[in-house]
Amino acid sequence: MATETWSDRAIAITGAAGGIGAACARQLDALGASVILMDRDEAALQRVAATLRPDGVRRIVAADLSEPGACREVFDSIDELYGLIHMAGIYQTDDLAPESRAVWDRTMAVNLDMAFDLASAAAPRLCDRGGRGARIVMAASLAYRRGSFDHLAYSASKGGIAGLTRALSRRLAPQVLVNAVAPGIIDTAMPAQLIAARGDAVRREIPLGRWGTADEVAGTVVFLCSDAASYITGQIINIDGGMING
Repeated sequence: MATETWSDRAIAITGAAGGIGAACARQLDALGASVILMDRDEAALQRVAATLRPDGVRRIVAADLSEPGACREVFDSIDELYGLIHMAGIYQTDDLAPESRAVWDRTMAVNLDMAFDLASAAAPRLCDRGGRGARIVMAASLAYRRGSFDHLAYSASKGGIAGLTRALSRRLAPQVLVNAVAPGIIDTAMPAQLIAARGDAVRREIPLGRWGTADEVAGTVVFLCSDAASYITGQIINIDGGMING
């Protein structure tokens, strides 16, 4: 990948204020790509931007992209786009009690509805490249395959991401390649409560015996944006230390 020309590639990254999104930004920046950093937390975005090349940050977008019309407004103002990396999401505990419906609605709005809105808004720019090879990479999860008994909405939303990824890969081919990564337990802020509560038991289920890192997930995301992945689309790639085999 290091021998490719990345300087003409502008890639929008959601969830770029930390975790996997920030790791994607750092790795793409190191290759010479320009990035559009997106998240709700402007201060955190600025901190990430400060670690990148000054000319590598095309734009910082501090906004709640789950709001109606927000994605369209942002992407209508972007002239050129090679890729969209959608890593933003929320992970909230829930159950079948009536009051969990609010968690369901918010989780679907952020994790699934926003993914559709982002793809819808970005697709014209990605297809405008006039050829093949633009990329969308989304974040599914181990939970879409395995299910989480206390994260019902999250599990369902990530199943939706998997289905949306496969459908988009057919809809947007051959101009845009669409894939997703399905991380397992990654040592970031999102699963911190799970690790604290059931860490030892969960770790015993991982054949590699450890948590993954944001950089390990980002490495796969960047690969999917590279020329080496030019014949890969419609795939959900597990990055889970072997928890799901197959």
